[in-house]
Parts: sequence; structure tokens; C-alpha cells
Amino acid sequence: MPRIRSAALIVALCALGAASLPAVATAAPDATAVPTDAARAATATASSVELDRADFAARFAIDGDSSTRWSSKYTDAEWLQLAFAEPTPVHTVEIDWPNACARAFSLQTSTDGESWTTVAQRSGQSTCPRTDAIEVDVAEPVSYLRMQGAQRWAAYGFSISEMRVWDAAPPEPEPSLALIPAPVSLIESEGEYLLGADAAISASGDALAAAELLAGVLRPSTGFELPIDAAAADAAIEIVVAPGEAPAGHADEGYALDVDATGIRIGADTAAGAINAVQTLRQLLPAWAGADEPMAVDWRVPHVEISDYPRFEYRGFMVDTARSFYTVAEVKEFVDAASPLKLNRLHLHLTDDQGWRLVMDTPGQNPSGIDYGLLTEVSGATAMTYNDAGDLMGTELGRTGFYTKADYTEIVEYAAANGMTVVPEIDMPGHTNAALHAIPQLNSAGSTPQPAPGADTVPAQGSGNVGESSLDAGNDATYEFITEVLTQLAELTPGQYLHIGGDEAHSTSTADYTRMVDFANAAVASLGKTVIGWNEYAGTDLPDGDAVVQYWNGAGANVAAAVRDQGARVILSPANRTYFPQKQDMAQPNGGTWACGGACTLENAYSWNPAAQISGVGEDAVLGVEGAFWGEFIRGVDQAEFFSFPRLLAIAETGWTPQAGKDTADFVQRVADIGPRLAIEGVNFFPTATVAWSADAAATVGGAGPGARALAAEPGEETRIDWVVAAPRRTTAEVTGTVTWSDGVVDEIVFDTEGVSDIAAMTLGARSSATTGRELTEPGVYTAQLEVFIAGESIAVSAASVTVAAEDRGDGGAGDDEVGAEEPAAGEETNPGGGGGGATAGDGAAGSGGGALAATGYDGAGVVVIVAVLLLVAGGGLVALRRIRAMR
Repeated sequence: MPRIRSAALIVALCALGAASLPAVATAAPDATAVPTDAARAATATASSVELDRADFAARFAIDGDSSTRWSSKYTDAEWLQLAFAEPTPVHTVEIDWPNACARAFSLQTSTDGESWTTVAQRSGQSTCPRTDAIEVDVAEPVSYLRMQGAQRWAAYGFSISEMRVWDAAPPEPEPSLALIPAPVSLIESEGEYLLGADAAISASGDALAAAELLAGVLRPSTGFELPIDAAAADAAIEIVVAPGEAPAGHADEGYALDVDATGIRIGADTAAGAINAVQTLRQLLPAWAGADEPMAVDWRVPHVEISDYPRFEYRGFMVDTARSFYTVAEVKEFVDAASPLKLNRLHLHLTDDQGWRLVMDTPGQNPSGIDYGLLTEVSGATAMTYNDAGDLMGTELGRTGFYTKADYTEIVEYAAANGMTVVPEIDMPGHTNAALHAIPQLNSAGSTPQPAPGADTVPAQGSGNVGESSLDAGNDATYEFITEVLTQLAELTPGQYLHIGGDEAHSTSTADYTRMVDFANAAVASLGKTVIGWNEYAGTDLPDGDAVVQYWNGAGANVAAAVRDQGARVILSPANRTYFPQKQDMAQPNGGTWACGGACTLENAYSWNPAAQISGVGEDAVLGVEGAFWGEFIRGVDQAEFFSFPRLLAIAETGWTPQAGKDTADFVQRVADIGPRLAIEGVNFFPTATVAWSADAAATVGGAGPGARALAAEPGEETRIDWVVAAPRRTTAEVTGTVTWSDGVVDEIVFDTEGVSDIAAMTLGARSSATTGRELTEPGVYTAQLEVFIAGESIAVSAASVTVAAEDRGDGGAGDDEVGAEEPAAGEETNPGGGGGGATAGDGAAGSGGGALAATGYDGAGVVVIVAVLLLVAGGGLVALRRIRAMR
């Protein structure tokens, strides 16, 4: 996949705050030294291999593929040893631990493989999975390196997915735009386009949906009006939907996005393609584009040529509303979080043993006399409760509720406006306890479980048990019920697919299962829809060439047979790659480990090939991929996001980007860079320890109007600046700050923390705030620069400027000069950004996180108010300064 980059991006990143950021001591690079990973040519051996399995052999720790691993047997004294192709110095050793990490270990070197020298030791490691980067700086060439285990993480042995041994300082990662999913073709060129306050969007016809989506996102954060006008002659953004605009052969969802000095142009053949382009444009804009109030940043977009289209047509995200309910507003939050990743299917799991979430009307023709309103009246009021041992499932009881048909339609329409199609699921013939609990007519001789003596229906089932319920294949009411429910669902659903579940029907005989599922398959087809079912249903009579199997677990032979014999297509949702209730870090107290034999990591969710998952199911048979979170113990949208993100980013890229264009290290770096954007947009993501999360900064002015470019004050008027910091995993004691004014006044500030970052509580980060104020009496431009420290380390700088006007400034009056600023030396460029940084290469204008504020505002009491916001996303104790990457 071509991804051509220019030096302009690197220069622009370095220019962010270059004039004012604290100096960082770095060694002068040796232009002749090219670091080499000596592990790639080495031979790996180990003290043991877990279960003596060939796919866990030592060589997989140095094969360059993070989806494979070496794993040892279950003792503490295990080791992995590398014999180098030739003696080599060892500067830095990097170890990627996937699940079974080391709590304590040492690194040893040897010249002969017999006598060993310990060069580094680590103990008390508290996070798993993780990456350890250890500088040992062994200058004298050695022939061997060994990781000698001392203490395992848990009962399993040690596992290493990749080990890198650098003979010099490891290379800096190649800068890349933080686009997820990565586009098929991206060419960056020098320069940026500045979106101004008078910007308009040109769009008409099928382009209007994309234009309205873009304007709806940008109006709150920019403060710009962004009118949509088909006749706008010089519109900053042009969106065209017409035949031939998309890349050849990819009309359905493909697009072209070009940004140059004249503006931004989007071309697509369909409305869906144009929406995909808008999602890319959102990620090209500063991270603050997702803010819900006007931000004082320059809205710059790098010059690019992008030609892009998806690998698979189905890219989904499943929400389990049955076990614990999510309101319409919460479902919209899921859409807001998932749709920017170009996920285009919202799979709603609407029914299960624990609850029924969609209203069904009682029809006029009703032979069995079923009161369909009981489905939500009774089983809309049930959800997850306790397991068989009496333990509470989750942090609270499952949430109850249901959707009216108007609610469902509102969700469908909101999803469509954001490029997503709803795929509803009514699970059958198992996972049906909620239906049996509500409808007496479904409780018959062959249904499971049976009602208690004297009862008409079975009791509610709030545990996490599966496979205990079944409809009765010998009951006519069963088929009447299936027909009516699917008919009403089809009428409500404009999308192509209806999902009938079909999984884990352990209490249903094979003959009964086949009879009921065959009936449901035919019913869906008769409604003009395409049926989807979990992989257990693959052996039933599927509509020829018009059925989809969703694979989640098992050998997959029946899935391959359905593809071969019945023309089915496949959605890949393998549990060990896409099931989000699985722990992503063993530090999480809640979550499963069965799918991955430990934590299901971000890297694990990324490093797989859907077209190679099932033998006999190749690229052409794969409809797409889907990430799924189940609701046994997840409560509310914040917890759901905490388990789903950032792993959902991996699913999105797996579904969009060609396999040849996927690169784990590059992906993880882009995740780091997109982290501030997610946080600004309010996504409660897990701060994955193997990601060196970036930081970003900006300022906003209370009461500001669009287009203003400087904050003004009268002499003697109090100026108050309210600073806000978001610092995950940090306490008030760790977050400190210093405000330095351009006239030399320095204020030490103390932050008040509003929350905490807590993995156990499933909360991302703390917001801290502080206020500084001054009475400015002399005319001029004053710059207040905030430097934020985390545990004593300077991690970010943000600035705000205030202009105090003279009584009669005249032409070139004193009010134009920065108070306290030194005159530049001859030939030295000035920094009109006010010392806060953020300027792009060759341009002194203020950018994200610094420079003159972009708006003016007053609090109504004669006090000039500036609110400056600094966002820090710090995972695993590592941060990056603004958009400049930090090496692990």
C-alpha cells in the first residue's frame, strides 16, 4: 500500500511550540549509525515450550509477527536465548509481552554461551501485557543474549511475542498521519490548508448527507457557520457525488480526498463514499474538531491526495442490549464513537434469556391469542442479576428497559446519518427465556425450561448461564410467533439483514433445532431480507446464495461447507480477536480470559487475517468483520466503551485496510496519536499500557464569537485564566503547573482534581482545574504560558494572550508589542503566536495549544475570562509532548 510521506509533517510537528517549549537534552545523532535489530538474524532457543506445541516455539519470538509467540512451561526459571549471526554490541532490548508477562526477569549476555553476565534486571512489574524497552548499552560485541525469567505473572509460563535487540539507539518511528483505518493510498505533500471563519461547503443531492454530517461536527468546535451552498463559487470544502468520482471498481464506498492550497475536495460515487471521506477529513483536522465548544486553534489540514475504499463491505459493532439495556441516547453515543472509524453496521442484540428490548404489536389476525405487548411489559423489566453462586454480575444489576418502535426508528435514522446500517437480532431457538417468561402460549411440552407447577410461564433468568432455554418445535404457536416477530422487525428495518441468532441451543435436539431454524431462514427470505446467524446455524437449510454465517468460535468446518455448498458469505467475529468483554489487561478485575488464555490485547485484536481464519473461507467469501461486546457484567455506555476501545480501532482497520497495508507497530503509534482525539470526543477508552499515548493542548474563550482573533482588556481590568487539565491515572499531587507571563511574573498553581483514572472503576481519566488572575495596567500584549508537570516531568505547554489597549493607540501604538518580549536579533524570525507554539513550518500563526487566543469574551462582571484546556492521555506512565512521539 503506497503511503508516501514528505518531510513537511516532521517539520510541522517539531514547530509545535518550538519557540517556547523547555529544552530537552538529546545526544547528537550519528548520521552514519543505522540501528540494526540483531534479533532478526539470530537463532532462538528456549529452556522449554508450553505443551511442547510447535506453534509456541522459540523462533516465534523473533519472527517479526506480533500475532505469534514463544511460550514456556509453567515454572519461574525459564529462559529464552538468542545466538547472534555475528558478535554485536547491544544498546537496547525491547520485549513485547502479550499475556503471560514476567513479574521479574534479567537480561544476560555471553561471548561463548556458557558464562553469563547480567546486564539488566527488572522486578515488581505491575502491568500485563506490556512492552519493556531496556537500555543496556553493552558496547563490547557479544554472541548471545538471554532473557532469564525469575517470577511469572501468574500460573502460566512466560510468553514473548517479539524481542528486538538494537545495536544502537532504536530508530524513531516514521511519522505518519493519525488515520484509523489506514487508507489504501495516501500521498502527503508539503503545506497545509487553513480553514477560515468564512468557510462554506459546496454540496447538493447525494452529497448533502456528508456535508451535513461534517458541518454538524465542526460548527460547535470551530464556531464557524459553515453554510452548505450548492452554488458557492469558492467554497473551502467541495463535496461531489457523481459517477466516476470514486476509485475505479469501488463505487459503493470508495472516495477521493484531495487537499491543496485551493481547498478541500471530496469525490465519491455514492453518499456512503462521501461520508467515508468526511470521516477521514475529521481525522486530518486538529484533534479538537470533536470538541463541543469553540476552540482557539488554527483549523489546518495537511495537503494530501487520498484514494481509498474498504477491504470488506461489512464492518460492524455489536451492542448487547438484552442483558443490560442501553437508552436511545446511549446507543447514539456508540454510533458517535464507532462511525468515525468507518464502521458501517450497528448490530443490536435485542433479545436473550435475560430481557426483550423491542416492542411488538399484537396483530389483528392472531390464532394463538398471543399478547405481544407482554414481551416488553414483562421481559423489558428483566435483565442480568446474580450468577448461580449468588454473586452480583457486574458492578450493579443489569439495567432494564425497552425501545418503542419510534425509539428503534430514531436509532435507525441516527445511525444512517452517520453512515451506519442497523442489523437487528432476535435470538432463537435458544437464548429465549425472556420470550418464554412473557408469553404463556410459548410454554408447551417441548419448551425448555418448564414452568413451575401452577405457573403459566418460566421464571426470569438473570444469570449468565447459556444453553438452558429453547422454544418448542412441536408447538404451532412457535412458528406463528417467529413469523410475526420477524415480519414486524422487517417492516421497521430498512437495512438488508435480519439476524436470527441460532447459537448455543444446547437444550434443543438437532432435529428440533434444524426444523425451527430452517423455518426462520425461509421466513426471513420471504420478507426480502438476507438472513444472518451465528456459526452453529451453518448446517441448516440456508437460502442459496443469500445467507450470512457469523463465525465466533469452533473449528469452522461447517462454515466452510456452507460457503462451498450453499453460497453463504461469512462475517468474522472470532472470540479471541473481537470479543470485548474479554480482559485486555490482566490488571482489569472484570472480564473473561477464556478466549485468549489470558488478556485479549490490542495487538492481538489487530494481528490477524480474516481471509486466513477458516480453512476454505477465502477473501471472496468474507463479507466482513465485527467486534462484539456482550453484557453479562458491563453496565452503561462508559463501561462498554472502556472494554471496547481502543480494540475497536483494530477491528475497524482489519475490516478496511488491505492485509498488505497493515503494520502493527505503525498502528499502535497511530492509536497513540489518536488518543487525544478520542478523549476530546468523550470516548471512555482503556489506557492500554503498550501505547505511548500522545498529548494535545488548546484553549477556548468563554462567551466568544466566531472569527475574533485576540482577547482585549482595559487597563486595570482583572484578567482571569481558568486552566483545565485531563490526566488519566494521575492524582492531584502528581499534576502541577507553572504560569509564566511574558513580563516575567511567575505563578505556581495548584490543581483541584475532579475525578480519577481507575482501571477497576473503568474510568479513563481525571480532570484537574486551576485559576490564575492578574490586574494588567500597562498597555501591550501579555502572554501567559502554562507548563504542566506530571510527577515532576514537564509534559505539555499551553499559552494564552491578552491585549491591553492604550487610551489612544494610534498607528503602531504600544498595544501591539508583547510586554516583556525581547527584540529579535538581526535575521531572527519573530513568533507572532505569543510564545505558545503551535505554528506550522514557515508560518507564525498560532496553532493547537498555543499562540494568541482565537476569540474574545467577558464573564459579565468586568473580568476577562480565558479558559485554556490541556488534554493529556497518559497510559502506562508514558506520554508524548503534544504531537511529538515519545519512544518506549
